[in-house]
Amino acid sequence: MLYHPWIPNSDPKIKEDMLRSLGASFEDLIRDIPEKIRLRRELEIGFGRPLSEHEVSIILEKILSKNVVFKDPPPFLGGGVCPHAVPYVVKYILMRGEFYTAYTPYQAEINQGLMQVLFEYQSMIADLYDVDVVNSSMYDVSTATAEAIRMMMRITRKRGVLVPEKMNPFIKKVVETWIWPVDGVLIRYKIDPAEGILILDKFSENEIGGLYLENPSFLGEIIEETDLLNDYVKKKKFIFIVNAEPLSLGLLKPPGEYGADIVVGNGSSLGLGMNYGGPSLGILGIKMREEFIRQLPGRLIGATKEVDGDKKGFAMILQTREQHIRRERATSNITTNSALEAVAAAVYLSYVGEKGLRRLGESIYQRTVYMKNRVEKDLVGKACINSERRFFFRELPIRFITRSYREIHRELLKRGIHGGLLLDNLMEGMVNTSLFCVTELHSRSHIDLLIKTLAEVA
Repeated sequence: MLYHPWIPNSDPKIKEDMLRSLGASFEDLIRDIPEKIRLRRELEIGFGRPLSEHEVSIILEKILSKNVVFKDPPPFLGGGVCPHAVPYVVKYILMRGEFYTAYTPYQAEINQGLMQVLFEYQSMIADLYDVDVVNSSMYDVSTATAEAIRMMMRITRKRGVLVPEKMNPFIKKVVETWIWPVDGVLIRYKIDPAEGILILDKFSENEIGGLYLENPSFLGEIIEETDLLNDYVKKKKFIFIVNAEPLSLGLLKPPGEYGADIVVGNGSSLGLGMNYGGPSLGILGIKMREEFIRQLPGRLIGATKEVDGDKKGFAMILQTREQHIRRERATSNITTNSALEAVAAAVYLSYVGEKGLRRLGESIYQRTVYMKNRVEKDLVGKACINSERRFFFRELPIRFITRSYREIHRELLKRGIHGGLLLDNLMEGMVNTSLFCVTELHSRSHIDLLIKTLAEVA
């Protein structure tokens, strides 16, 4: 029997002592396992002996060396999780033991430092989105959106919500899963320049409680008709839910300014890195209304004062999750959240600052404009922008005309370029269309290289 120094309980002597303490044999412990599926011998795995740390490192390095890393140029893969710069100060602070946890603290009185950082996160996000209250984090933008729509349904007691015709397909799948148990329904709408808001699916308007907007859209489109939408939802007495990319708000009008009642967002661009798609950070905030506050899921950090003095302290308030109250009255069952990612966002926003965020937004927008112009100028007859919108932020849907994008993407990979996300199976009307992104990490020479290569292989 093998004994491994990293797994102390694999020592036969320790096993014997444990069984003696239990008053049982090993056979007694596995009696319920059918005889025909028992191995009856030692399982031969690995190299037949425990490996040293150095030997394990060599094996892992060989496996990792098979990965292809895209740094120059960075990946152009769109779809919500895009490459952004992560300042070293963010990485350093996250690794400190005081912060390195996904939990909001259970004993608030002895975790004042973490509580204050989460309070500052809530305050900065509230300013960024122009809302009054933000919770201390959700898992990601998909669950934040699902929670927002469930919240709308509880407040209005209506099961329908209007969603964009070209809603983010990844968010849509999660929302559909979350609202199915409560008979929720997504009703598609589109914005027509001549006729205004057009509802595309048949559904009783009396059962619609809200309207959901993505700005910028999943395709990177900047929605200019925000005032029209605000007038529409106020006239219909709907709850207005807006999903906005936080980095765009250094440049675009914040959702709260054009009437959003509930805001959500993807916080992964705020110093988290791509993380293979996760962990992420879901942003969820509201305007100050009593019925909204009472239905807000997750945890809130509030500022208070000591009982015997004026010293400021921080506490968790309005804890309406199922762990604290009856399940049927709870607003959410979220427990472990993305507190560590919220700390990262707070550090990132503090480091970048208001002026830096504006410069960053302008930088990404200018790169998007440059890439759009290059596509329209240099890929005529081979590719075009698959959208009627004029303005885009960070992402562009490019439709290829003369060759399958799957083939084009393979050619790009051979040349060390990671292209966009194929949308064929994700969204209607996006045949042979790929979603490309450009961020502050993409230089003009990177974009030029992409366009030059596409001109050769498309």
